[in-house]
Amino acid sequence: MVKSRKPYLSDVSDEEWALVAPYLALLPEARGQRTHSLREVFNGLRYIFQTGAPWRWMPNDLPPWEIVYQQVRRWLRAGCFEALKEDLRTVLRLAAGRPAQPSVAIIDSRALRSTPESGARAGDGAKHKKSSKLHMAVDTLGHLLALHVTPASDDDLSQVGRMAEAIQAATDESVDIAFVDQGYTGERAATAAAAHGIALEVVKLPEAKRGLVLLPRRWVVEHSFAWATRFRRLVKDYERCASTLADLHLVAFVCIMLKSDVILAVGS
Repeated sequence: MVKSRKPYLSDVSDEEWALVAPYLALLPEARGQRTHSLREVFNGLRYIFQTGAPWRWMPNDLPPWEIVYQQVRRWLRAGCFEALKEDLRTVLRLAAGRPAQPSVAIIDSRALRSTPESGARAGDGAKHKKSSKLHMAVDTLGHLLALHVTPASDDDLSQVGRMAEAIQAATDESVDIAFVDQGYTGERAATAAAAHGIALEVVKLPEAKRGLVLLPRRWVVEHSFAWATRFRRLVKDYERCASTLADLHLVAFVCIMLKSDVILAVGS
């Protein structure tokens, strides 16, 4: 049942929904088992993302938070957002004159301050603050390839093998080179990446650094981290499970790519 309401700024547009709906319709609309429309459920998810509100603070004119939360879990288990991410990234790459699958990746990590919800698994990282660490790989356009979450106390070198494996799984083993910062220097990281057919290239700071310096290739992943912070829910680690935090970042990058003029033109 669709109710008439005043739209929120986070609501999905008609063009965006035309693209998203086929991926999210796990059951035919004709089954008649739904009390709330899938579009309104998706709008509820986007509201939580954009505002950073707890699930239980869902506005009364959107579907109940339990309905939205449970449906989001179904979508994630079915791989709906993973499929969306892959297809949207391919469309954007082709539109930019790039091959469908990248040959280059950029890997980095960032720490997210913990909250009471995530405190039980948060680690004490290099900045001596309880936080979780998001390890992420993107292509040269800044679009998501792979990510996972660990306590901040886990060092970057120990995650290189897992990231390289995830990158190759997402790209049909098309990636040959991964750019990383100086924190990934050493034989240990190079060997772990090489086991999955990826050569690490460490981008070093200029010896005479003065002020802000954009490092070749390396700035792309920093841009991607900044994109994620547009969603207030992802500014800190508000999740009890690491997998939930990773899943929400996946949804965020789908929403980011949906805003592209190229994607909107396809949906119109």
